[in-house]
Amino acid sequence: MRKLPLLIIFFLVSNPVSAQKKLIQKLLSNEKDTTRKASFMPIPALGYSQEIGFEFGLGSLYSFYVDRKDTLNRSSNFSGTATYSTKKTYNLALKGDAWTRKNRYHLIGEIRFKKIPFNFYGIGNNTAQINEDRLIQQLVKIAFDAEKTFIKSAYTGISLGFESYQFKDKIAGGLYQTSPSLNDRDGGNVFYLGISQSYDTRNSNNYPTKGFFGRLTYQYAPSFFGGNNFSGSLIKANIRNFWPVAPQLVFGVQAIYYTIQGQNTPFYLLPQLGNDEIMRGYYTGRYRDENLIASQAELRYRFSNRFGLVAFGGTGKVFSNGNFTLNALKPNYGIGGRYFFDPAKGLSIRLDYGIGEKNANEDRQKGFYISLAEAF
Repeated sequence: MRKLPLLIIFFLVSNPVSAQKKLIQKLLSNEKDTTRKASFMPIPALGYSQEIGFEFGLGSLYSFYVDRKDTLNRSSNFSGTATYSTKKTYNLALKGDAWTRKNRYHLIGEIRFKKIPFNFYGIGNNTAQINEDRLIQQLVKIAFDAEKTFIKSAYTGISLGFESYQFKDKIAGGLYQTSPSLNDRDGGNVFYLGISQSYDTRNSNNYPTKGFFGRLTYQYAPSFFGGNNFSGSLIKANIRNFWPVAPQLVFGVQAIYYTIQGQNTPFYLLPQLGNDEIMRGYYTGRYRDENLIASQAELRYRFSNRFGLVAFGGTGKVFSNGNFTLNALKPNYGIGGRYFFDPAKGLSIRLDYGIGEKNANEDRQKGFYISLAEAF
């Protein structure tokens, strides 16, 4: 979803001058809607690359309150993405994050079907660009979490999930075929069930200006499918805190730790460093291993209800079991802009440019991102 200007062009072409004026005034108005009504934001997607050809589709976010009269009820957000390319790749995804009345229950769900090319560089924290191998991945993912509060601000939950992977190598004789450390080279299936515990005092789940969030999850994948399919445990810890520095300035920090423990761990389940939420600037999957640690800080300046700026920086690495050190931590930093299409809920379109490390004989790692909602 990197073609945001197409949204503006679409409206300009399909609406008369008077409607365009009203629409622009509405999109740029600095007033907050205090009626707590639902909001919907579509983002057309159009692009081209040699690997996938012409890609086209649509992304969107729908947000609403289950109880509009309760000012403490958190907004429920549902996002969807649907893209297809001329080389028959596709990405269909639906994500939901719902809060019931009085925030008693928190429900999280994801359904994804994807066929898309990606670059594989091997395992570890020091992979080289020269070993880049091109793969085609087909993915089916279904995940569901349900949490309930028993004491104020604390949520205890359960989770279920299923993931199915298939891979096709596009470069004969490359690293993917020759590396002896890869398990489940052609793909496989994993079913998991788990528990979670979180504590959340943030004043908003979309754009917090103060408060703490912490979540710990444990998931177990039994030997459900037999054979060489993965059996083991996945543990994730995610903590965040936010402080108001000034009326329009917020400072936030985040730290994560992901680990996978088991026998014959497939490469596609290994934690990966880099995405549009943390360690921005690194290609997702450039570095992957059994453990991932990362942290980031972000200074958010919301100079109006509609627009804001951010500066961020962080560090992180991946490592194998039993080999943790603070050496070789990778840096990242960058800047970004925000357009709040629903100022009252704090929902934004996010543009970030992240910069990572520069390895010898390689270009500096970097990335540009257009996404819905804040990074954390």
